This record gives sequence, structure tokens and C-alpha cells, in this order.
Amino acid sequence: MHTVELYAHVRRYVAVDHHSQREAARHFGISRDMVAKMMENAQPPGYRRTAAVARPKLDPFMGWITETLKGDQQKHRKQRHTAQRIFERLKAEHGYTGGYTVIKDVVREHERRHREMFVPLVRPPGHAQVDFGEAVVIVGGVEQKGHFLAMDLPHSDAPFVMVFPKEKTEAFCLGHAEAFAWFGGVPQSILYDNTSIAVARILDDGERVRTQVFGQLLSHYLFRDRFARVGKVNDKGNVEGLVKYTQRTILTPIPEAADWETLNLQVRERCRQRRKEHVRGSAGTIGERMAADVAAFLPLPAAPFDCCRLVPGRVSSQSLVRFETNDYSVPVAFGHRQVLIKAYVHDVLICHGAEVIARHARSYERDTMIFDPLHYLPLIEQKVGSLDQAAPLANWVLPAEFLVLRRLMESRLAKAGSREYVGVLRLLEGFSLTQVHQAVLTALRLGAISYDGVKHCLLAALDGRPPRLDLAEYPHLPVAMVATTDPGAYNDLLLAAAESP
Repeated sequence: MHTVELYAHVRRYVAVDHHSQREAARHFGISRDMVAKMMENAQPPGYRRTAAVARPKLDPFMGWITETLKGDQQKHRKQRHTAQRIFERLKAEHGYTGGYTVIKDVVREHERRHREMFVPLVRPPGHAQVDFGEAVVIVGGVEQKGHFLAMDLPHSDAPFVMVFPKEKTEAFCLGHAEAFAWFGGVPQSILYDNTSIAVARILDDGERVRTQVFGQLLSHYLFRDRFARVGKVNDKGNVEGLVKYTQRTILTPIPEAADWETLNLQVRERCRQRRKEHVRGSAGTIGERMAADVAAFLPLPAAPFDCCRLVPGRVSSQSLVRFETNDYSVPVAFGHRQVLIKAYVHDVLICHGAEVIARHARSYERDTMIFDPLHYLPLIEQKVGSLDQAAPLANWVLPAEFLVLRRLMESRLAKAGSREYVGVLRLLEGFSLTQVHQAVLTALRLGAISYDGVKHCLLAALDGRPPRLDLAEYPHLPVAMVATTDPGAYNDLLLAAAESP
């Protein structure tokens, strides 16, 4: 191939120095046809194939290869044919005797011709995209996988991220409610992937059937939902980018916090700092452009959405309600009744009718029992023999004076003393541990070792008066014997003091 320098010399020789093409061919030692080509092109045009590549061994199988690659478009990308797999099948199933390289070229050309093209889009203000991501976090000293909801505003690239223990319906709803409060309004529309939290099923015509909770969320905040095409993550590329940014920047290095609330405060601070940055190709900071988003938002509703999942349940004979493999206690008075479980991200509420009968911190472990000892005290008071073996009381940590009180009660009244001790514990149903503990201390100091004595000390402390104990009705209690004072005894004391050296 002739160099571009030779092209320049030949063209100047003919066009500037006014020599003929015949003279140029003789002068530079090239053909006249080449001189003519050089005069038509300012530089070498390069090699251009004029005929299709001959593939005599492969051509009989091109129809099969084309149909196979076309069928792969409807299959999962991890189970599509590679050039190597097509080569192996052609040899094993069709008797192909050619080489591998030509097959690789055919597959590469097929992928190039069928590679998707994209239309540049305008990102008007007031819209959002949402997705979930995963990252390792350390909460309460435990390293675990956190699931974060990311909301991105494509117009301004303003982010919101909130981390949860699990990717659940209630986390999905709470993440939206917190994001709307964070941005100060509700986006006009939000683009999602086809998560089962929002989409119950996809109909043949592509219409989405929404889940009940997601429908309630839409009705409460009035934004319009949009969904990406199945398997097309590029449809929501902005939030996909935010998920990667969160994993590599906001949550790197691995964040550590005492609880989930503290962790999310750290994450929000990083999101707030992000507003000060500039994105390439955009005028102004993220925070400055976010003003246009907020101006286009819908207003927040008067009341926030109740971000919970409702699940029916039934109380067992052990006064337990099962939710997601875990058992939560309720007061024994509600045994064998139908209840409604309200599952929040960090709490589980159990309701009977309109009444909340139990509240527990939510457990994300499996097959655990979560007890509130107060729920079982009325039953233990009746079956006092179970006091030492009752599982709900096994890990109940009380001040040491409670055990002293129990020992004294049982040493004086035996089994009845155990029942009176349970009665003292039941005071915790209506009073705080600090108040009851102080009453126990006072009763021990005064020797009023009984349920009534502790209760009297408690009520007296609440009224701001000293306790006055009438022990006439309690002959089993120790009675303080106080003799009448003899004035002569005082003189005896004085006389003894004078005689002492």
C-alpha cells in the first residue's frame, strides 16, 4: 500500500507542477491507473472488499446458526450460545469439518447487527426512578447484608438512600415516605423495575397488575407509576448508576453504626454532601438543579402513609402469634383469638379489633420466640408452680432486691409467698420499673414483706407522703414492739454518765 506522503508528492506533481499523469507514472515508478486513483483521493482509501467472503464449509450451516442465535434473544443471557458452543454442536450434530475462527466471526457480526441502539432522552424536572441494592454494613457490632432503597431524580441527579435489614414491602413503603419528606414533595412519576413488591403479575399485553399495598401507596401520594421493560435495566439507567455509586462511595468503606437509625443518618449526610457536586455536562450543582425538581413536585399529603404490611394471625394456646417463622407474645387474655399483625420495618404490632394488644421489636432471625414477660403474669399467678420454669421470665433481668423480696416472702408464706411475689411483678403492668423498684426498697427497709406493703409504699411515693403501715390485719408480719418511755430512765442515764471515769 502506498503511503500518504507518496499521494501528496504525486498530486502536487500533477496539480501544482502541471505534469501529465503519464509523466507522473514514469517519474514515480507507478502505474497510470494508480496515478488516476491518487488524483481522485487525497489519501489512501484503504482496502475495500468487493466480494463476500467465501466460506464453503460453513455456508451450508448458516441458516441453522442464524435461527439458533435468533432464538437466543428470547432466552436468559446466561444460557445463550457462545461461538464455542455453536462450534461444538456443529461438529457433534451436523458433521461440520471447518474451523472455529470463521464461526467466531459470524457470531461477532450477528451480535453487532443486533446490538440495541438508544435514543437520547430529555429528563424533565419532577420525575424519579427507584431501585433496591445490597451492601455489607455493620450494625450493633454485627456484620450483615443491608438492603438499601435508592431514589434518583434524573433531571438533577439528586439522590436519596435508606438502608434496611431486609427488602420487604414495609421497607419499600417507608423508603418512599422518607424520600418524599427528604425532598419536600412527591414526584409526578416514578420508574421501577418489575419488583414483586409492586407488581403482582404482568398480563399478556404488558399491563401490570399492582399489589394491594402498592396500590394504596399510589392512592395516598397520587404519583404515576411507570415500569421498565422486563430485563432492560438501561430503561432506568440513572438509578442503576445511583445504586453503584452508593455501593462504591456512600457505603465504602463498610459503614458502622450502633443501630439502623444512626446508620441512615450517616447515609443521609452523604446524600446531602452529594448536592454540592457538579455532574459532567450539567450547569450548576446538583442542589441548584434540584430546585427545578422540587418546584415540579406534587404536594405532600396531610398525613404520612402507614408504612406497614397487614397479615392476619391467630393466638396459640401458649399466647403466641406467628409471623414469618417467628413467634411473638400477646396477653394471655387474648388466647385462641383472631388478630391482625401490623409489620413495620423495626416493629411488630398485634391488634385485636382497634386495640393494639402487643408491641415488639421486630426480629429478622428465624424460628425465635419473642416474649414480653408481663403478658404471662396473670397466668403464672394462677399457676404459680410454673414460676421457676416459665420461658417468658427466663431472660427477664430485674434488680437484685426483687429476688431478696421473693426469698423473704416464700420463707414466711411458702407457696402463698410466691403468689404474692407474682402480684408484686404485676405492678409493672401499670407502673414503671423504677417506681416499683423504689417501692420494693422501701418495703424491705420497713419490713413490710408483702404485696400490700409494696403497693402501699408505691402509692404513698406517688402521692408524695410517707407510708403508714397498719399491720393489724397481717399477724404473720414482724411487729415492732415499742415500750412506753419512763422519765426516770433519763435520770439513770445521767447518773451513770457522772459516775463513769
